[in-house]
Amino acid sequence: MVQEGSTVSDIASYIDHTLLKPEASREDVLRVCEEAVKYGFASVCVNPLWAALVHNTLKGSGVKTCSVVGFPFGATPTDVKVYEARGANLDGADEIDMVINIAAARANDRSSLYMDIAAVADAVHAGGAILKVILETHFLTDEQKVMVCEVAAEAGADFVKTSTGFLGGGATVEDVALLRKAVGPDLGVKASGGVRSIEDARAMIGAGATRIGASSSVAIVNGEQGAAAY
Repeated sequence: MVQEGSTVSDIASYIDHTLLKPEASREDVLRVCEEAVKYGFASVCVNPLWAALVHNTLKGSGVKTCSVVGFPFGATPTDVKVYEARGANLDGADEIDMVINIAAARANDRSSLYMDIAAVADAVHAGGAILKVILETHFLTDEQKVMVCEVAAEAGADFVKTSTGFLGGGATVEDVALLRKAVGPDLGVKASGGVRSIEDARAMIGAGATRIGASSSVAIVNGEQGAAAY
């Protein structure tokens, strides 16, 4: 657990240094990779377009490559998500963050949720990577959040994640605590969206997060307040 006196490296090791803006350039991606190596972040999380570049740039650094699937809406067919996941695996992604079928979650349709997550989990694990499942918590009731966590665990997910950061809302301490309680100790919990300071990061970790998704990573570890843009 990260405590008040924790070092930069303690906090940094929890962070997926994130660049998912559609206008991001090659130079932007390389800069984020350089920052991740400098500070020792857990991974660099980018759109699939950049997964191969990130993998090749980070090779040997100990920083993982993370990419996204069905991002940011989750409203693509399962076979498309599977295709994206396989492509990201082939490009060297170590971790995949997948957006669920939000409509199915809101309809309490466990069967559709399970099939969607399980198919992507199978593809991700076949490529030697791990799967984080994005709930987009602000669209769901607490009961639906718990239900999605249960289904994600049954379907083979390795993490549950609060939010994309693109559709409003974001991580809250209450949601992180709820997700942690729902999945128990066996799955990771990633807090993402609106984490912009070291105080925010500590609060999320204290509530049970084992990973933080942030574009303000450098500001966080330097004790500064990050900008609102994800």
